[in-house]
Amino acid sequence: MNLLSLVFYFIIIVPSSIIHEYMHGWVANQLGDPTAKYAGRLSLDPRVHIDKWGTIIMPIILFVLSGGSFMFAYAKPVPFNPYNLRNGKWGPAMVGAAGPLANLAVAAVFGIFIRFFPYAAISNMLSIIVYANVMLAIFNLVPIPPLDGSKILYALLPPSMDNVRAFLDRYGFFILLFFIFYAFQVISPIIQWVFTLLVGGRVVF
Repeated sequence: MNLLSLVFYFIIIVPSSIIHEYMHGWVANQLGDPTAKYAGRLSLDPRVHIDKWGTIIMPIILFVLSGGSFMFAYAKPVPFNPYNLRNGKWGPAMVGAAGPLANLAVAAVFGIFIRFFPYAAISNMLSIIVYANVMLAIFNLVPIPPLDGSKILYALLPPSMDNVRAFLDRYGFFILLFFIFYAFQVISPIIQWVFTLLVGGRVVF
């Protein structure tokens, strides 16, 4: 990834993360939980979503440590109270899925532009938007707390597997760190497959 692409990628992934978090709050509000609204987070204003560590410091560290081959950022998580949701079992899963689905929707829209307007310079830039949003979606669907995929997993787990949930809640952060630094390649083919599906295999960057 060249320097221009890196700058563009950073400019894009931050708004993409903000859209991701906004949709969590919007769906929670629709399901009866106004926590995000009362916290001032039901907004697309970047100032209420930027996290000093996840949005600024961590991406720079990852870029340096990976030699410029990998960078990831996230916005400040939007708060919600699962006990306020109308659907106690599936409500949290719906809130969790909202963020990744929003990113996939953004990726699909720009993927359509690439398919119908395949001009090299524009396609290369738009492809970064698609890739960033696909990566955000797939990564957040990994079922490790505090990622969104864990909320979906918890809704699917039967009561007899509450011990699994307890284990993940207790050690999820450490498992996630291990995953990011040593096992991220597990989802890389999925990210590439979805990306290629959306852009029609037209763009490589």
